[in-house]
Amino acid sequence: MSECTHDCSSCSVDCASRKPESLLAPLNALSSVKKVIAVVSGKGGVGKSLVTSLMAVLSRRNGSQTAILDADITGPSIPKMFGVKEKAMGSEEGILPAVTRTGIRMMSVNLLLENDTDPVIWRGSLISGTVKQFWTDVIWGDVDYMYVDMPPGTGDVPLTVFQSLPVDGIILVASPQELVGMIVGKALNMAKMMNIPVLGIVENMSYIACPDCGRKIYPFGQGKTEQVAKEFGIPLLAQLPIDPAIAKECDTGVIELYNENWMDRVMEAVENCPKRQL
Repeated sequence: MSECTHDCSSCSVDCASRKPESLLAPLNALSSVKKVIAVVSGKGGVGKSLVTSLMAVLSRRNGSQTAILDADITGPSIPKMFGVKEKAMGSEEGILPAVTRTGIRMMSVNLLLENDTDPVIWRGSLISGTVKQFWTDVIWGDVDYMYVDMPPGTGDVPLTVFQSLPVDGIILVASPQELVGMIVGKALNMAKMMNIPVLGIVENMSYIACPDCGRKIYPFGQGKTEQVAKEFGIPLLAQLPIDPAIAKECDTGVIELYNENWMDRVMEAVENCPKRQL
């Protein structure tokens, strides 16, 4: 038996010291991303894109170079929320991301389609490949925080993101309904299997604030998400209300006007999240 050279790439022996092959995709050569945060939900329609957008707005407002990778290929909504209508451009070095009014860089499939309403009727492998290309082919430049808006569930795209991108932490988004335990549990178990830390939960559509007296009304009941968070041992970082003002900001593309304190603890968790050792 020949002496070990410690070069696993040229050796076929399955020994104890053999390191598993990394599935991480290479970042574009003209880019540097310090921290990657994925925004995840177990089901659709819970406000994942809203939470992603608010996190990006607050990071940028704090002076950080910020980017959004819209991994929800079949249901992209990030460009509309920021009022970005121009299409992405390219060069020999790669694809240039769109930039919002305040300087947030973004890439979404809607920036590549001729019309925003054109459906993306692709098979899973092509969708996953597109998400990976957003990491490898886009010239992101120097980025302090990249937020990845994930599609719902635990399918091809989440698996591709968790394996191909150096995700440092996950923010879970849920709504206060009876199924929240099962839905959060699926997302948490996937994160555990991929060895990615969950920073906490954001409960969206938590309550309605009375415009006259300010009393909170809980249309879906109170305390379900908080109970689930305690059961799984992760913090409930924020409870976002059903607010017509924030809905209007999203619909009219001015989410960068957001000026509430609902996300303060979320941003603290993101800033304190250590870089994951891969």
